Amino acid sequence: MLSRLMSSSIRSLDRECNCTVRLLDDSEYTCTIQRDAKGQYLFDLICHHLNLLEKDYFGIRYVDPDKQRHWLEFSKSIAKQMKSQPPFTMCLRVKFYPPDPAALKEEITRYLVFLQVKRDLYHGRLLCKTSDAALLAAYILQAEIGDYDPGKHPEGYSSKFQFFPKHSEKLERRIAEIHKTELIGQTPETSELNFLQKAQMLETYGVDPHPCKDVSGNPAFLAFTPFGFTVLQGNRRVHFLKWEEVTKLKFEAKTFHIYANQKEDKKIILTYFAPTPEACKHLWKCGVENQAFYKLEKSSQVRTVSSSNLFFKGSRFRYSGKVAKEVMEQSAKIKRDPPEIHRAGMVPSRSCPSITHGPRLTSVPRTRRRAVHISIMEGLESLRDSAHSTPVRSVSHGDCFMPSRGQMVDGSEASTSAVISDEAYSPSDSVLPTPVAEHGHEMPLARHLNGSTCSADDDKESEAGTSKEGQAAEFRPGRRALRMVRSRPSPPSDVEELNKFVLSVLRLFLVTIGLLFALLLLLIMLTESDLDIAFLRDIRKTPEFQQFHFEYFCPLRRWFACKLRWMGGFLISK
Repeated sequence: MLSRLMSSSIRSLDRECNCTVRLLDDSEYTCTIQRDAKGQYLFDLICHHLNLLEKDYFGIRYVDPDKQRHWLEFSKSIAKQMKSQPPFTMCLRVKFYPPDPAALKEEITRYLVFLQVKRDLYHGRLLCKTSDAALLAAYILQAEIGDYDPGKHPEGYSSKFQFFPKHSEKLERRIAEIHKTELIGQTPETSELNFLQKAQMLETYGVDPHPCKDVSGNPAFLAFTPFGFTVLQGNRRVHFLKWEEVTKLKFEAKTFHIYANQKEDKKIILTYFAPTPEACKHLWKCGVENQAFYKLEKSSQVRTVSSSNLFFKGSRFRYSGKVAKEVMEQSAKIKRDPPEIHRAGMVPSRSCPSITHGPRLTSVPRTRRRAVHISIMEGLESLRDSAHSTPVRSVSHGDCFMPSRGQMVDGSEASTSAVISDEAYSPSDSVLPTPVAEHGHEMPLARHLNGSTCSADDDKESEAGTSKEGQAAEFRPGRRALRMVRSRPSPPSDVEELNKFVLSVLRLFLVTIGLLFALLLLLIMLTESDLDIAFLRDIRKTPEFQQFHFEYFCPLRRWFACKLRWMGGFLISK
């Protein structure tokens, strides 16, 4: 009896595994789950822990053993998705950025979105001008430490916080000046809301950039925002397509296609190349989910999409959550007392450390600052020569562009491009959110090139789910990554295109032959059966069927029966 109890307890332990989820405030939530538990179970546990009801904006992200990032699918088993041995490590992140943060029903939701956007600002994903950067940092300062107090906040107190990948002393002084004079009396809730409303107006709000290359081999970043699909090259947004303009998203191996209809029935196709097939599939799935969430009116309109036009080829995927309109309608029905929020305050976090890890830049003359535009891919030598000397006014979210086929705009089209960041402020720290070959986390390549150090804490969110041995390799100097970025993939040649076409035709031929053979077997089984159907009776009466039945089918059936009897007797004798 005791042995039975012990064996059952051991089996139950084998069916359980530990899971750690890093939250947006850099705290960790640890739980024990069953091995066959689905993603929805873990997500509900975290939302219950956070007392979060408006949970459809959030998701759980993990990194597989190949350093490829994924969003956890809630309808599938966690263990099968992780492809690694427990304990599992994941991150809670904003998956769908609210188009209007002020419209969120509960303060706890706004606070979590605030933490995510603050993280985006620090990692360089949220780009803006110096004036906007100073105001955003001042809002963060007001939310975390409150009103300026000369007794508590000595000269240079703003330098103790790092809001951006790098900044200058002049920017620090401007942050402190705004905090001292313009934000007095603002509560943390008000400062966080003002921060989100200001960030929401920026063109890179909600951007999670995927590194790719266009058909000319130029580096680019593809991203999906609440307002549409965008392409960033250098410090410019070269393409922007509203969600209602995007008609189809496709991928094959490393090639990603975006089909769109613009004004006056102008159809365009943008083509880009991802670093790996896995990265391309992740990009495609993110695009499908974002398009469904922001574009559709009801979740019942969601359809299963295929990555290819042919039913037997490619991947199939279906978004399984609610859409933005349904989320807003459901949030309006929430009626409860506001949950208590435990803010981090002045506690240093991985996303905003209290020690300035990044380099502090000395102030440079304004004329020089306006003469140089630094790219979000600063340090990539292939883009260093693409800077422009005259900044162009930023274009609002509502403006759209008339792009060329997947290529960077030239000088004649510069007037239609939006400048993402001008003057001296140019964050360039999180340019690799998805892996390029073996470098799979968000470790900024620009840090190595600029000579600044890279803290291990800065990139915790990207290395979640990887082993400790893999972590040590991730922080080596980025020579191999730099070599890989410098080497441009050549566009597909005519021979490669011909090979793809031949393979597609061959695959179609084999599938057709297989279908015909299966139909033939089905027809034979029906005609040889005892079904009394007029169609089958007519076939049985034909001379051809009689000849086939007596000369081929009956001898073949007797041969199979003989073999089966022989195998049965052999197994019984054994």
